[in-house]
Amino acid sequence: MKGLHHVEIWVPDIEEAARSWSWLLERLGLEQTGQWSEGRTWEAGTTYLTLTTSPNLAAPEHDRRRSGLNHLAFWGGTPGEVDALMGEAPDHGWNPLYHDRYPHAGGPDHYAGWLENAQGFKVEIAAETDD
Repeated sequence: MKGLHHVEIWVPDIEEAARSWSWLLERLGLEQTGQWSEGRTWEAGTTYLTLTTSPNLAAPEHDRRRSGLNHLAFWGGTPGEVDALMGEAPDHGWNPLYHDRYPHAGGPDHYAGWLENAQGFKVEIAAETDD
């Protein structure tokens, strides 16, 4: 088997992180399959994403401009479904980025929206298009 197995993201506050991530991941069709005092896990097929706290964090905040994770990109469905998700996102702790270039901030042939949560994590929601 090949492909991505899982992603684990360390967060300073699991409850704060879970509020925005739960909505987004479940809205995108991932299922929450694990919950414990320091973490949560969501699955999509054989791939999963885990948020967890760690006593080994070097800094309490995430900065996507440092070395390391810049953003995660998810398939968001049709362009209309991406538009709907982007419209709902602010009510769930996600702030849209690149308003002036939406939905083509990634180029004229790439339909997507970008979001950032209060902890500084950025996600891209890409539309499936007919090529």
